[in-house]
Amino acid sequence: MVFRARGLTKVYDMGEVRVQALRGIDLDLYASELVVMLGASGSGKSTLLNILGGLDRATEGTVRYHDKDLTGASEKALTDYRRYHVGFVFQFYNLIPSLTARENVSIVTEIAREPMRPEEALQLVGLGDRMDHFPSQLSGGQQQRVAIARAIAKRPQVLLCDEPTGALDSATGVIVLEALDRVNRELGTTTAVITHNADIAQMADRVIRLSDGLIASVEANRIRKSPKELSW
Repeated sequence: MVFRARGLTKVYDMGEVRVQALRGIDLDLYASELVVMLGASGSGKSTLLNILGGLDRATEGTVRYHDKDLTGASEKALTDYRRYHVGFVFQFYNLIPSLTARENVSIVTEIAREPMRPEEALQLVGLGDRMDHFPSQLSGGQQQRVAIARAIAKRPQVLLCDEPTGALDSATGVIVLEALDRVNRELGTTTAVITHNADIAQMADRVIRLSDGLIASVEANRIRKSPKELSW
């Protein structure tokens, strides 16, 4: 088991308003699986992902990553956890405009313990012929694939993706999902993809539906579809 979360709650105090983002989540994630977390805006899925990724802390409850307790970890321990174990992909690509695709990926490989070569990571997401292009010379889908290459170049055990196709049209989104699918299958990276798009759930091993800060259902797909078979 990669993650074991029990009783996770998260409350945000916003002035006089208290927002309860999570209301008691129990969740297990397993090695090498691809999970899609579905839910409407405000269902708690991004908060849950941020807690699993060490970007945020739960108000109550526990999260274990293998044998590490993330709940009571120091800031340094969480920084090391994020640096060496987790890759993040967000809706917006956050590439550095003045650096080429290769150089954007190199930023991560320089601080990782056993990274892949930037060229290898870019090949894996189908951008072997675009390594020396700047972000402004790349389409949105290509920029997102550079972001995926950057995330996987440090060989993380976990890849956490928050609406990775949210800014893309469906045809481009499928290409990005193919890159995530390939990384999961070839590297065995435990992958969690957050989306509000129910069609994407068909490519997952398991589908976790969140509603109002709770897990509404967990379903396993009998057959995991390839991204090429998806349309929305």
